Amino acid sequence: MATSLKSHPAKLTAGIDRTPQRAMLRAIGLTDEDFDKPIVGIANTWVEAQPCNYNLRELAEQVKRGVRDAGGTPLEFNTIAINDAMAMGHEGMKASLISREVIADSIELATVGYQFDAIVTIGGCDKTQPASAMAMARLNVPSVYLYGGSIPPGEYDGKEVTIQDVFEAMGQVSRGTMSAAQLRELECNACPTFGACGGMFTANTMASALEAIGLTVPDSAAPVAPSEARKKVAYETGMAVMRALEADTRPRDILTKRAFENAIAVVAGMGGSTNAVLHLLAIAHEAGVKLALDDFDRVGRRVPELADLRPAGKYVMSDVERVGGVKVVMKQLLDAGFLHADAMTVTGETIAERLRGVGFPAGQDVIHALSSPVKRSGGFAILKGNLATEGGVLKTAGSMRTTHRGPARVFNREEDARKAIMEKKIKPGDVVVVRYEGPKGGPGMREMLVVTSALVGQGLKDSVALLTDGRFSGATHGFMIGHIAPEAAVGGTIALLKDGDVVSIDVGKKTLDVELSKAELARRKKAWRPMPPRYTHGVFAKYAQLVTSSARGAVCLVDDDRVA
Repeated sequence: MATSLKSHPAKLTAGIDRTPQRAMLRAIGLTDEDFDKPIVGIANTWVEAQPCNYNLRELAEQVKRGVRDAGGTPLEFNTIAINDAMAMGHEGMKASLISREVIADSIELATVGYQFDAIVTIGGCDKTQPASAMAMARLNVPSVYLYGGSIPPGEYDGKEVTIQDVFEAMGQVSRGTMSAAQLRELECNACPTFGACGGMFTANTMASALEAIGLTVPDSAAPVAPSEARKKVAYETGMAVMRALEADTRPRDILTKRAFENAIAVVAGMGGSTNAVLHLLAIAHEAGVKLALDDFDRVGRRVPELADLRPAGKYVMSDVERVGGVKVVMKQLLDAGFLHADAMTVTGETIAERLRGVGFPAGQDVIHALSSPVKRSGGFAILKGNLATEGGVLKTAGSMRTTHRGPARVFNREEDARKAIMEKKIKPGDVVVVRYEGPKGGPGMREMLVVTSALVGQGLKDSVALLTDGRFSGATHGFMIGHIAPEAAVGGTIALLKDGDVVSIDVGKKTLDVELSKAELARRKKAWRPMPPRYTHGVFAKYAQLVTSSARGAVCLVDDDRVA
């Protein structure tokens, strides 16, 4: 392979004009032999402050070994990473979605600044994964994505547990059904080692989506973080990026509309997080692919939910690995006509070719057969009406209910809603409204896992609804509608609601309305005044100025007219 790669001289080190660059690189041990090879950037999102990305340094070494063995010279660099579970329930969550843009920007800057010939991006926690794919799409140099893997489940009281159980247990303590000592024991056992959250939460949702979309090597999503299988995937990723460079395969060759539809279908089949909507829209924007909220409804609604995974189901990602991986779900969807068989992958084969020979594992109920799915529709319901003219997103896998009508209980920030729930002020039938938490209003579109988990822990999951212009963790389940757009900060109808207004939700009709006349809404809109910005300088203020609607992926644009 090294010989054929001579047709790809390193942009950073080739020729007399790059003499100063070679002089600098000799200082870190590179030699003439290294300069003769393509330079591959390894974009690592390792941080020590959380478990999801804790093992990425080790995986980067395996990637680099693969690159070297295939005839390249790897150079590693790092980005920031904000962990959603660590940031949950306080001001830090506003940094999470913003970090997606910063991570993508930093990968772009490093790749352009060092003129890498190809890149591998390594992600773990929620925002590092879409950010990696966004940067790959922007740069459009030969690239492969690597997921760091998820955490095996912990054990408490004879049952397997995840971080989801810890969040929901806080509501049980306030309800009096769990003691503080029991919560402490759960806390100490829920996360036994490193890796991303184990259920079909956002990290595993995006890992599954990126495998389905074709930006990874085969079988990349399911192996857990602490495993030899994960190291093997990392090594294969390093080899694969060199093959992509040799073949001149670029991310936008892979990121077609059909590939995005495959990703939507697999997310639906896995019962994935609503955050996939936001992130796939953003990746599509970077790739120049026209993807809209209605595509998620069109594609996802017809796909059955096949994987019985948390937050609403029984199992976690390590169980998916045990029964054959995400490819088992993909093969069933392919055979049923839900996937585009001819969509290409970064390793050169089509989706159909990747899945050839994949069988259905007998004697297990982690992944169901098409004839007996977990749920007939595992997708997302995109609801519209006078409360969400651009749309709101409901994860149908998270609730069996299809309608709700009740009085609004309105809160202008997450903390106030949580306080009311913990003080048992929310009653069955209520519609909890958390607003001014959207992309601009937060800013940063906080996840509401503390709020939704408190409702579950209080026993209200099946009797209340929750609406927000913010978003939800992949661990959220219940009748929860997020991403409501237009958001409150720009004068969306959610900003006009008052306590007691009757909200009507009908999933079958795809409607989300407040029972107020057009005249009353117009009167309230005329009287409405924007909230003062929560940040007036720094990255939060900059983001609030540039970010677009959640219905467009909450991407940042200098000129908002650039995207229709």
